[in-house]
Amino acid sequence: MRIKIGVENNYEGRSLAWVLDYPGCFAYGADGSEAILRVPEALLRYKEWIDSHLPDSWMKDLGDFDIHLEETFDVFTVNENYELVESGYEVNAWFRHDWRTLSAEDIRRASRILHWSREDLLELVASLSPAQLDCKLEGERWSIAGVLGHIANAEHWYLDRLGMAEGKRSDLPVDVFERLHRVRQRLNVVLPELEELRKVVGVDGEFWSPRKLVRRATEHEIDHIDHIFKLIANQ
Repeated sequence: MRIKIGVENNYEGRSLAWVLDYPGCFAYGADGSEAILRVPEALLRYKEWIDSHLPDSWMKDLGDFDIHLEETFDVFTVNENYELVESGYEVNAWFRHDWRTLSAEDIRRASRILHWSREDLLELVASLSPAQLDCKLEGERWSIAGVLGHIANAEHWYLDRLGMAEGKRSDLPVDVFERLHRVRQRLNVVLPELEELRKVVGVDGEFWSPRKLVRRATEHEIDHIDHIFKLIANQ
């Protein structure tokens, strides 16, 4: 089986290998080569996670696979005039794969992945006290509550890129759990509308499409679940 990879370099100081046909499957590395080397392990973990929810999952026929690098994207920053600058708006990866429309099956899989990752997220933080949620460790940008708010804000931002967000971010609930619920509720409404939608827009110098929204949203929550797990372990 051929596994198509897109590598995004200079993403928050690292490289990120996206497994393009499997939203929510990705691997980080210090550079592109290391990220690609970590893909097989990430793919097997992803298969185990999917299989644990669906006995007859779409990953059952994975078998032997070959990793194929389809495309590489180097993150860059621009100013308000879209000129390259050292510090400005960060333009993240756009792959040719992101042009493809989403099928009904793509939507079903994305919905399930988002549902399962949200279950994992809420289960992880369910027993934490307010003090644990608000504890900010030295060297960390956010507390756990801050990470939860960031997940919600990011999903709202992804929707906004396609003009499909509900209201402004400033209108979202202050409580992070209510905010998570409100934004995910909107994403669940929007997902079916993305089926076979041929829509690509440029916002702030960056291309966005339904497939890119799904790619980013599935990766983002799963990535921060691991982040929160590490924060809990270090408290």
